[in-house]
Amino acid sequence: MSHNAHRTGSKAGNIRCPANIVFGSSLLSYRGGNSSARTLTLLRGQYILSAQLGKNFINVWEIQRKDQLQQKIVCPGVVTCLNASPDGLFLAAAVAEAIYLWEVSTGKLLSVLSRHYQDVTCLKFTDDSSHFVSGGKDNLALVWNLSSVIQLDLGHTPEPRHVLSRHSLPITDLHCGMMGVQARVVTASLDQTVKVWELSSGELLLSILFDVEIMSVTSDPCEYFLFCGGSDGNIFQVSLCSQGLSRDRPFQSDTEQNQNQIFKGHTNMVGCVSVSMDGTLLLSGSHDETVRVWDIQSKQTIRCLAHKGPVTNAVITAAPANMFLPDSRPAVPLPRFSRHLNTSEGDGRESGEVCVRLGLYTQQEEEESYLLKAHRLNALMNAVTDKSVFGDGENTKVRVAELEDEVHTLKKINKDLYEFSSQLLTKPT
Repeated sequence: MSHNAHRTGSKAGNIRCPANIVFGSSLLSYRGGNSSARTLTLLRGQYILSAQLGKNFINVWEIQRKDQLQQKIVCPGVVTCLNASPDGLFLAAAVAEAIYLWEVSTGKLLSVLSRHYQDVTCLKFTDDSSHFVSGGKDNLALVWNLSSVIQLDLGHTPEPRHVLSRHSLPITDLHCGMMGVQARVVTASLDQTVKVWELSSGELLLSILFDVEIMSVTSDPCEYFLFCGGSDGNIFQVSLCSQGLSRDRPFQSDTEQNQNQIFKGHTNMVGCVSVSMDGTLLLSGSHDETVRVWDIQSKQTIRCLAHKGPVTNAVITAAPANMFLPDSRPAVPLPRFSRHLNTSEGDGRESGEVCVRLGLYTQQEEEESYLLKAHRLNALMNAVTDKSVFGDGENTKVRVAELEDEVHTLKKINKDLYEFSSQLLTKPT
């Protein structure tokens, strides 16, 4: 799926959906909107959302009804980037330095995050929708825990889980890998570096220095390689599995080894890149008004699709089933989206409405194991000698007897488990 936006904004742009990226045949074309980079997203496989270039609203199309806008989501200002969570429950959009988070099922604005100091340039969710990452012109990338952002305590200002602050110039793109909270996050910047981070700890794992500014970045699903789109039109392939890889690594385009790791064909900056799920094809969109499909192994162009303006968004995705059923409608209609927090009076909820949200991640505790319970009970038994803890002597004796019975039961369970395990392990095959 590639998005075509005109440089002048005077004509309507197109969202083109090829049926097959190798053959390049166009399946659907959605007319009526121009978009800048990172402002196109697919919601639930049923809607296409595209922020209007230079305007304060988001265009929404039902994916199988290309000729009719479903609605326009009015925003407080011009949207600089846009992304929907993979589970389809939340929509995040940036307006200047603020991030707006909506609940898709109700259209309610859940939170407004103002932690960046300059415009936000990119937003990405993790594949499990538990976190999202924002990058901005303030050189910062922020990792947000979704459950802490949508908590019920509106008096508490959410803070990012990590602040990734090793870039020296604005961040142009970012990519979240697989495995949810254990994912790797990749950031690209005008400082000519691409950095790889560990999402769970916020630790910098790798920094790659290029000869040019990097405008887009992605990886293959197995995360063997990074693909970095440069301002000069080249796409650089970087191995993440090299032996003896240091944390700081230069990528010099003039060396013979690196020359074989460059996709050459675009004549202007590469603003978007995407890899197929099998890791064999690379899709790239450029300001030279073309989309190219590459064979990754040979670095050769398989298909070149011409557009009538700079290509600002391009992504490979599985075709939703509804795309081929013109008479079908989305299973869940899209509500009207609110522009303000707590639009209704009182606590922001209508009469009879119940709001259920996730609790804070830090407050979620695992069930106590029987060994920890035994240790805790033993500590309580040692404490009963102090009458001020449990009262007079008679109550103390009753409490001690109860604790001794529970510890005896736990010891019996432990013995039975040990004997069962021994029998199972020594049983002849």
